[in-house]
Amino acid sequence: MAENKFDDATALENLQKSYAKIKSEIAKVIIGQDAVIEQLLIALLSRGHCLLVGVPGLAKTLLISTLAKILDLKFSRIQFTPDLMPSDITGTEIIEEDRASGKRSFKFVRGPVFANIILADEINRTPPKTQAALLQAMQENEVTAAGETYKLDQPFFVLATQNPIEQEGTYPLPEAQLDRFMFNIYVDYPNVDEEEEIVMTTTAAPTAELDKMLTAEQIIGMQQLVRTVPVSEHLVSYAVRLARATRPGEPGNPEFIKSWVSWGAGPRAGQYLILAAKTRAILEGRPTPSVEDVKFAAIPVLRHRIVTSFNAEAEGVDTIAIINKLLDEVKEKE
Repeated sequence: MAENKFDDATALENLQKSYAKIKSEIAKVIIGQDAVIEQLLIALLSRGHCLLVGVPGLAKTLLISTLAKILDLKFSRIQFTPDLMPSDITGTEIIEEDRASGKRSFKFVRGPVFANIILADEINRTPPKTQAALLQAMQENEVTAAGETYKLDQPFFVLATQNPIEQEGTYPLPEAQLDRFMFNIYVDYPNVDEEEEIVMTTTAAPTAELDKMLTAEQIIGMQQLVRTVPVSEHLVSYAVRLARATRPGEPGNPEFIKSWVSWGAGPRAGQYLILAAKTRAILEGRPTPSVEDVKFAAIPVLRHRIVTSFNAEAEGVDTIAIINKLLDEVKEKE
């Protein structure tokens, strides 16, 4: 089948300019972390959510709040703790009295989930019941309380953080809930030059003033633009084969998958690989995505969707090694 070309050149150029401006604004506050910023913006324009994994002190919270300021979006930070209740996230009903008539009625007070960008800080420190309240909102873009349904504001972007070191007293997210995150982004330490610059700038008087770049309406328009980007059947086939290659029960899959993987990625993986590829392509000014765009998205999309087996743990094999091996194994053409 002939591949359609994306012909909205003006929209493409505007998106590229906005992307460049956003990155330059973020750079006023955040030093380095270019790959993390790129993945965050790709997920935002793909209408996906992100799980950021990294040790404390790597500016995860600062990055997210900076992004919210630049994008002129409402920002909420929810600190997840063991005593946090679902109503602390979604909102609660209170009794309100009408002073004129003396009648009492219930009024729903909206919780912090009614924002555009949600920072769910240390999401694995709260019990599953509270985790589920946020994850339901992520999936359905609405909140139900006392039989009433309330739509969430758009765009709606959840960024959850996890500390990979301290696991005592935590409630790891189940695989089904992890699957709702488009990307699992690993935030690493800065290099030497970046760390020196971080120490220099953060110990001096603050000078950065951030400009607001995009409104909610403009972001929604860009998200819709991403969906119109054409993609070839050939590329969809590659993304689906890559996702299916992670499943140990799939006939014909490599022996190392059967040995190292207990559970592979579901259909959402293929969807997110293609969406990420589309977004990356137009952010770089290309009208259609390529296999390289899918490969770029493979690690953040598949990292949290592969459950390793005891054999893999015993041999010191992690999901990154498995994904890299798969990228070598699964060819562009069958």
